[in-house]
Amino acid sequence: MKTIESVVRTIRKELTPQFEQKLRSQLMEQDKEWLIEQIIRLTLDAHSLQDMDRRTIQEIKARQMAERVARVRAMALDEAKLRAFVEQYRPYQREKLIAEGYLSPDAPAKGTSLIADAHRTDKGNQLLTEAKDCLFAVLFGDEATHAHFQRVQQELLTIAVPRFKAGVLDFMKATTELSAHGTWQDPESVSTDLRADNTLLQVEYGEVAGEWIGHGIVVTLSLINNLEVNEQVLYARMENVEESTLIS
Repeated sequence: MKTIESVVRTIRKELTPQFEQKLRSQLMEQDKEWLIEQIIRLTLDAHSLQDMDRRTIQEIKARQMAERVARVRAMALDEAKLRAFVEQYRPYQREKLIAEGYLSPDAPAKGTSLIADAHRTDKGNQLLTEAKDCLFAVLFGDEATHAHFQRVQQELLTIAVPRFKAGVLDFMKATTELSAHGTWQDPESVSTDLRADNTLLQVEYGEVAGEWIGHGIVVTLSLINNLEVNEQVLYARMENVEESTLIS
């Protein structure tokens, strides 16, 4: 009696020679070290693979952080440079980024998926990196990273972002992450969320007398949102911290 299993076995038997030939051809074109690594992976158990992948991810993040710190040091950001950055990019919303060639017109609609590299031009990718570096500098910069600010009061930044997009901001250090559900009623019915799975990111930072750190946070987050996060509304709140357990 013919069954679906017997049909599948017959087809698989017929296709095996073709599959083997194509696989062999593809593998012969691969780098030798890559092949060795893949063979090793096949011999490891799932737990070992997870440990290896975790170490790889940590190494990548450490390298990316080192590269970011090097760029931040080269920026040598101070209040005057921050003011210039804020004044230059404050007007840049999605339409202006598209018009000036930073962002592709066919980028995903706001409130949907993340914007990938392919939807940004080279200068769009450069501006995104600069915005992230500037945000890192105003939040965490000190003399060690050549960021020169006379910080006079402590403030708390809270950012609400969908959980699946939170990785965009994982370059920030000393961040508290909290789970939260949000409700967003989109007037245009593009991204209405009921009890959306969000992540709250909280960071304490030092503000300067003229509140230019806060202005810098708003402008950099706006650029990051319009170039990558792609939310219709990216919620961020800054508030004074009267007392803190952070002791330097």
